[in-house]
Amino acid sequence: MLQIDYCCGGDKPLENACWENGLEVLRVHSLLKQTVAETHDTEHPDWMHASLTELCDRIEQKHHARLKDSLPLLSRLMAEVVALHGEAHEELREVEQHFMTWRDEILTAMAEEERSLFPAIRQYDSEAFTDHSETLTAPLQEMIYRVRFEHADIGEALKKTRSASKNFLAPKDACAKFSQMYQLLRWTEADVRQYVHKEESILFPRVKKRLQG
Repeated sequence: MLQIDYCCGGDKPLENACWENGLEVLRVHSLLKQTVAETHDTEHPDWMHASLTELCDRIEQKHHARLKDSLPLLSRLMAEVVALHGEAHEELREVEQHFMTWRDEILTAMAEEERSLFPAIRQYDSEAFTDHSETLTAPLQEMIYRVRFEHADIGEALKKTRSASKNFLAPKDACAKFSQMYQLLRWTEADVRQYVHKEESILFPRVKKRLQG
């Protein structure tokens, strides 16, 4: 709603983000408090204090699983809409191009996390793992660096997708399939931003703090 980048660009002060987006700081603070109050229940635990293993499990079971379902569906739906309406609405080809960029980056990042990064974090988080030598921590730091680099590319592609689609606003002559595609695109983009936010603002900083401690 506010269009503040809270995933890969989420490390800047809220006041700066408000200024860049032409928003009133007090109004944003009020909306954030309201959102936290509405979503704070047993379904939303305090991830700043949960174990690293629990956080990895949550990301994999919630975001990875959903995106593995939604991305192929969205790809097929978007291809159909572009084929039907691409000539009349040239912006659709640009939307599809940017979408495919972050879709491929997301799939690559998720595969690397499930194959290497999350198992390494879980091992590091286990009580039996006490050797914090550089030979063991350096590969973990390198994996996080690679994923964060991918996140930066994803963030740029997300911005371009939102811009090309005019904030996922279907034109007045859009058919039901066209409108459905933009609705799914909006939902998937929000899911990606939440997923990246959990890693960039919670998981990776906590791993870094543990490595330094």
